[in-house]
Amino acid sequence: MRRQWWVVAAVAAVGLWFLVSIEPVLMPFFVSMILAYLGDPLADRLEAHGLSRRLAVSLVFLLLLLAIVLTLLLVVPILGRQLGQLIESLPAVLNWIQQTVVPRIQSLTGMDLSTDIDQMRQAVVDNWKETGTFAASLLAQASRSGLALAGWVANLALIPVVTFYLLLDWDILVAKLRGSLPRSWEPAAVRLAGECDEVLSSFLRGQLIVMLCLGVIYAVGLTLLGVRFGLLIGMLAGLASIVPYLGVIVGISVAGVVAFFQFGDWLILLGVAAVFGFGQLVESVILQPKLLGDKIGLHPVAVIFAVLAGGQLFGFTGVLLALPVAAVVMVVLRYLHEHYKNSTLYDAGRQRTHDEESP
Repeated sequence: MRRQWWVVAAVAAVGLWFLVSIEPVLMPFFVSMILAYLGDPLADRLEAHGLSRRLAVSLVFLLLLLAIVLTLLLVVPILGRQLGQLIESLPAVLNWIQQTVVPRIQSLTGMDLSTDIDQMRQAVVDNWKETGTFAASLLAQASRSGLALAGWVANLALIPVVTFYLLLDWDILVAKLRGSLPRSWEPAAVRLAGECDEVLSSFLRGQLIVMLCLGVIYAVGLTLLGVRFGLLIGMLAGLASIVPYLGVIVGISVAGVVAFFQFGDWLILLGVAAVFGFGQLVESVILQPKLLGDKIGLHPVAVIFAVLAGGQLFGFTGVLLALPVAAVVMVVLRYLHEHYKNSTLYDAGRQRTHDEESP
């Protein structure tokens, strides 16, 4: 038995080393796995209604592709335009902070911040124009390296192809994986897989829908108020909502500063607060209970640590997988904790009781 565990540990170590070694090419496959995992339940439902697996997968694939294309065509250009406008307005914002906010802080605290703010403003004024051409410079640099550009395009082209084939054979792959498990491990492995699937589905489907809904609520509300960069601020606040309360803190802070600088009226801050308050009300009353419940249970500190650790270890691929992996690790730790609480290592009296009850 001990030798078997050593073999399992060695195989796991070699597998981890292999994944780290090929990290640059993993991104399209992991993105495809996530898309296939998200689309498989819908494909199963269509298949249950009489459609063939290939036709059901084709419909789901077209829906996913349509959603991605519409996002790229409608939302990304607006976000890019607002981001450019925000960069252009930074010198004026810093100038207003230097002339209005800094004197008040100095009168209250006695701290001299004028030199630091002036240096920051000058740095932005000197460099903001270069930011506008960053994308063009990056594209030109990539174009000069034909191999790098070809690899980048190939990775993007792989995602729809791999997603389609994974969706087509998802149930077969799961069945083969289950059939390959040692028979003595299967009950515990199936139980853990079920719990992991529940947590992952709650996170990947529920949390992403919550983030999207909050981003839309914030963006529409700020836009109706007439706040500049409303779509950009709203979507950033929705993305930041992956950490509880971080989205509303970031969003209301940035939107409040932008709105006050734009209108110069304290009453506009009440409107900004009402937008984010309405978003939090919808989240707590409708979105959270219906979509998430208490299935994920990741502490906000664990969320932050997982994202930072994933990015440090595996770059963008690590950030992409950080929270799903953290959710699975949480399920495994719960399972181990349950076994530990029922073991004699935790309670030595349990063994004595068992020995006394034995004939």
